[in-house]
Amino acid sequence: MTQRPPFSEIKTYQEFAKHYWYRAELQQICKQLGISSAGMKNELCHNIKEYFNGNRIVGSQPKRKVKPSTTTLSLDSGLIDCGFTFGPRFRAFFAEQTGVKNFKFNVDMVATVKKVREDNDKSFTIKDLLDIYYGKKTYAKYDNSALQWNRFVKDFCADQKTARFRNKLKMAALLWQEVRNSTREKIYTPDLLTEFAEKLNSDKTGE
Repeated sequence: MTQRPPFSEIKTYQEFAKHYWYRAELQQICKQLGISSAGMKNELCHNIKEYFNGNRIVGSQPKRKVKPSTTTLSLDSGLIDCGFTFGPRFRAFFAEQTGVKNFKFNVDMVATVKKVREDNDKSFTIKDLLDIYYGKKTYAKYDNSALQWNRFVKDFCADQKTARFRNKLKMAALLWQEVRNSTREKIYTPDLLTEFAEKLNSDKTGE
């Protein structure tokens, strides 16, 4: 099995991308490289990719928070100019537009608003965000890679073959460590129980 080398020994982005990295690790790498360490995992990976390409993306100055506007909202209202928040006023507006009584902003809408603010994109409107909700357009996508560990544990616990383990979380963590530090796909499969049986059986507290 290919073990993940220290970042200092990695020479290309292609080699870097073969391995799994936690968000905290990516932030630390960015800080060490003197590049922007703000954002979600996909943004941090992009900054590191640009670093390998010879481009340094440095952190920007914090933007002044815009106070929520009291003007009447419309579909043409700019997201930044109207002082958009995820509060009751805007939930009520979107509930009216969609006909969904208990309206909730989805993860892609949250990622989009974050990106619009970072870019200071004053052309982006409420209607554009509504189109994100309906899947008519894409501006920024939620970083689903952050959920890989949760999916791994869920699938591990759902497998009847793991019923013999008393401490399932610990056993899942042992397998995850092997998967995470390899170049294989970051998912749970029953074959892992056979491949790493010796490692699992050596930890008697798990059974």
